Parts: sequence; structure tokens; C-alpha cells
Amino acid sequence: MLSEALLFLLDILLQPFAAILLLRFHLQWLRAPLRNPVGEFIMVLTDFMVLRTRRFVPSVRGLDSASLLLALLIEMLYLTGFLWAQGFSLHGFPLPGLLALAAVKLLKISLYLLMASVFAQAILSWVNPHSPVAPLLTSATRRFLQPLRRIVPILGSVDLSPLLLFIICQLIVIVPIGALERIASGLL
Repeated sequence: MLSEALLFLLDILLQPFAAILLLRFHLQWLRAPLRNPVGEFIMVLTDFMVLRTRRFVPSVRGLDSASLLLALLIEMLYLTGFLWAQGFSLHGFPLPGLLALAAVKLLKISLYLLMASVFAQAILSWVNPHSPVAPLLTSATRRFLQPLRRIVPILGSVDLSPLLLFIICQLIVIVPIGALERIASGLL
């Protein structure tokens, strides 16, 4: 009973916070405009940790390494709590396995964030293409959709490249990420 409550809290608090930190990293990497409700929410929610961490962790090649490091640490904390709640002994805990599994989970979350951005952009293009969030979503997906738009022709007035990107991302999550997860879980 107590372990179920702990798992629930971990899933509600830590996992989404790691995803938000990772989203902050990706949006800054993709040079997405953050002057919109979603961007400002992300910045306000994560500034208390990221700004302090930047004092000790410099950016690497213009990337927000502090946000990425914090996302990795939060994911490792989440996985540690998850494994402990499942009855995994913390004595002799394999740190390399935990680090590998957290990195694979962040890669998986990154793909899910991309899929969510593509889905939200497709919905907004039908409902409200001039929403304040539209430039953010366009910046987050442009780099991935542009090569597919050269391959997939527009049929009528329907762009099928978001659907193709969604399928590609899902296949990546199933095959290589699934294999990496099994390998990383074997290190625990």
C-alpha cells in the first residue's frame, strides 16, 4: 500500500519534472522562442534549479548542459525510488546501470516530447494556427519535419509528413530504444 503511494508520487512529481527540464534543454537547443505561455511556464518552473546549477556547470557548445544534467539526476532519483519501492535492494546499487537506464529513459522521453509537439502542432493548425504557442511548436518540429517534407508530397492540402514523423518516432521507441532499455536494465 505504501509502495503504491510512493510510486504514484514519483510518477506525478519527479517524472514530469524531468520531462520539463528535458523540454527546456531541447527548446533552447532548437532555438525555440520562449516568449509564450508554455515557454514562460517552463522557465519559471525550472529557473530555481537551473540558474543555481549553471554557476557550477557551464554550457557546452552552446547547449544548456545544466538543464540536461538536472534532467538526468532527477530521472536517476526517480528510477532509484521506483526500484526501491519495487523491493530492489539498494545495497551494492549498480550506479553505471542506473546511469545507463536514466539516459535511455531521457532519450525515450525526448521522442515522446517530439511526438507530442507534432501532435499539438497538427491540432493547432486545424483549430488556431495563429496561437501564441504555434511558433514554439514550429521551432521544435521544423528540424525533424523539413527532410520528410522533401520526400512526402502534399496530397491536396494535407501534409502527411507529421504522420510519417510520428510513425518513425514510434518505431524508434519500440525497436532500438526498447533494446537499449533491456540492455540497461540488465546492468542493474
